[in-house]
Amino acid sequence: MNCCCSNQHSDLSLLNGVLSQYKDVKGSLITILQKAQDIYGYLPTDVIYHVAKETGNTPAKVMGVATFYTQFRLKPVGKYLIMLCQGTACHVNGSERIEAAICEELQIKDGETTEDGLFTLKCVACLGCCSLSPVMMINEETYGSLTPEKAIAILNELKKKAGEE
Repeated sequence: MNCCCSNQHSDLSLLNGVLSQYKDVKGSLITILQKAQDIYGYLPTDVIYHVAKETGNTPAKVMGVATFYTQFRLKPVGKYLIMLCQGTACHVNGSERIEAAICEELQIKDGETTEDGLFTLKCVACLGCCSLSPVMMINEETYGSLTPEKAIAILNELKKKAGEE
């Protein structure tokens, strides 16, 4: 699909199975978007338009759902997605200091990706790991009892690992 507001060209055929399974199922838009994000890593504009067309929704409705729920991303994320908890327990135990250290080390702010595409930082309301506070998840790995120094050491280890791949 070539829409006026996008230069993206995703392989929309990757969605065929998802759309054939869910497009006629009432209330399945969120599921379709979740599966699309699993496929592409985020929700490109052309995918939003394609999902709208195939499900009989307006692009505005699909975009409204995609922007309402924080689980959806409209921009690609880095190889390592850092989700830093800002819940009450983490906040009380110094998550703001962890965030400041990460931002300084990576030269990004919440919601941004490093220029090399390696890291994306996303501050979240709660990771449900209060006993480990302050805590962050990087991809599927949980890191708890953080200090600014420990968080930087974890990032440096991931940088080193990425350099070896």
